[in-house]
Amino acid sequence: MLVTVVEIMAVLAGVTGVAVGLIALRAARRSVGVCLDALDRRAADGPVDSRAVRDVALYRYDALDEMTGRLSFSLALINGFGDGVVLTSINGRTETRTYARAVRGGKGLQPLSPEEEHAVRAARLGIGPEVEPQRLPR
Repeated sequence: MLVTVVEIMAVLAGVTGVAVGLIALRAARRSVGVCLDALDRRAADGPVDSRAVRDVALYRYDALDEMTGRLSFSLALINGFGDGVVLTSINGRTETRTYARAVRGGKGLQPLSPEEEHAVRAARLGIGPEVEPQRLPR
């Protein structure tokens, strides 16, 4: 009886391991596909100065509950090295605040908000100029 329980547990552990591996493989293949698409897009551009701004994405959203109409935005302006700036404007009822954060290698030098990260990632992937939340691959 004890051997049977141990065998059943071993089989369940093995099946679980295979399922987790298949999920990870599927996610990795998806990521490789996104990277290959980005490389194809860059190769089609021909010789370009990698320091020039070439990737742009605008992500519009409602930052505050009191304001609707997606008047707040994050705008990423990135070069071929992943360096650039992300500009964010938070629109409120009585005031609008604007922020600028530097980006190096696709990462913010200061912590980026989720919306700013979304804009930077969309710019790096060539999804733009205006990007909807559901269009960005994970």
